[in-house]
Amino acid sequence: MKITLKLIIGIYVFILSSFVGNTQNPVIQTYYTADPAPMVYDGTVYLYTSHDEDETVKNFFTMLDWRCYSSTDMVNWTDHGAVASLKSFGWLDKQNGAWAPQCIERNGKFYLYVPIHGEGISVLVSDSPTGPFIDPVGKRLIDSDHIWQDIDPTVAVDDNGQAYLYWGNPKLWYVKLNEDMISFDRNIGENGIVSVEMTTEAFGSKEGRDGKPGTTYTEGPWFYKRNNLYYMVYAAAGIPEYIAYSTSPSPEGPWTYKGNIMERADHLAFTNHSGIIDFKGNSYFFYHTQELSGGEGFKRSTSIEQFKYNSDGTIPLIKPTKEGVKESVFFINPYTRVQAETMAWSEGVKTAGDMQTNVFVTKINQGDYIKVRNIDFGKGAKKFEANVASDLSGGSIEIRIDSNEGQLLGTLEVTGTGGDKNWKTQSCKIDKAKGVHDVYLVFKGGDGELFNFDWWKFH
Repeated sequence: MKITLKLIIGIYVFILSSFVGNTQNPVIQTYYTADPAPMVYDGTVYLYTSHDEDETVKNFFTMLDWRCYSSTDMVNWTDHGAVASLKSFGWLDKQNGAWAPQCIERNGKFYLYVPIHGEGISVLVSDSPTGPFIDPVGKRLIDSDHIWQDIDPTVAVDDNGQAYLYWGNPKLWYVKLNEDMISFDRNIGENGIVSVEMTTEAFGSKEGRDGKPGTTYTEGPWFYKRNNLYYMVYAAAGIPEYIAYSTSPSPEGPWTYKGNIMERADHLAFTNHSGIIDFKGNSYFFYHTQELSGGEGFKRSTSIEQFKYNSDGTIPLIKPTKEGVKESVFFINPYTRVQAETMAWSEGVKTAGDMQTNVFVTKINQGDYIKVRNIDFGKGAKKFEANVASDLSGGSIEIRIDSNEGQLLGTLEVTGTGGDKNWKTQSCKIDKAKGVHDVYLVFKGGDGELFNFDWWKFH
């Protein structure tokens, strides 16, 4: 075979497209999302994250709000926008510091625990997992003498109904929350706050910055119970951080160090923060990396790995991958309305929201695309429709399957709607698609932003 430059380029493009097609991590590409905190509720995983802004101020974490995403299949994630921000607290005069959150449901209410850097830990409440969240207390929930160390809350309700809130850097503290979830029992510890004994038996050993022996625990605890064992997963060993864990027969200890879960890797950020859930018979490990930003540690992104516990309940060493979750646990029905902000992967686009349409896809330019995994067409679809808005002539949406350069089913020509918030449903015929496929919605057009995109549906 004659090796030519054209052949080499063709092979490279094929390999690159195959790699991109198999990439699942990070699971959110439209924003930088750190500190993942998953919550399983009513057959859906809700993922709460902090949000690293696109523009970093003073070369430090620039974080103003908390975001929420959801999934029923663990491969496609729906953007619900910023569900809370620093502005949610009327008493707070703070311009930065919306750090790692966690949300939990109890008695039909959803409680979002959030640390504000240098301002302790606060709580917000909502009737819905996607908000709106409001401040029920009007002040900090945790306001101790170590307020700058009061970060990274993690919460769980024990089988007997007692709720625990753990947090801390470089130590670990907890309170026993009252049933209202917005106050705590002040009759234990120091005014209700218990300081966990930081022993090497509990959290392993390492040399501290001062040269003295210390434990591996650093920050970012994730507290949960599985079967008859309590787990404390945490960011370990200072900077750069890896993930380790300890277990206990009781929610209050004593803790026993068990070792590493995820070791340091080049594309991980210098910080890390994890969450673990079981969902539809599978176990998932959430963490964040700096790969999407090209290595910027203040711009992190959530990734997920599926894993299996060992028979004794211990957690195996988990390697970070670009492929992420390989198998979905649910196929998307394309004959019901699917939000455009539901995606497994995207290139170029952003999401935004308004009071009329909630969240939609925007910043769409020539060549951008959205990938949605595992669409079950069944016996076949013949028509595609989309709700779009454009104050220009629009552009087009190519409907392709299995890759962004895969089989073209049809093209929807988006005509002007009279405004970028003036929504109209437009449609086109497509070649009949059958079976299960990944669908790529590829955007084509001229220079500049083309149109906004709210939802789509097949017929």
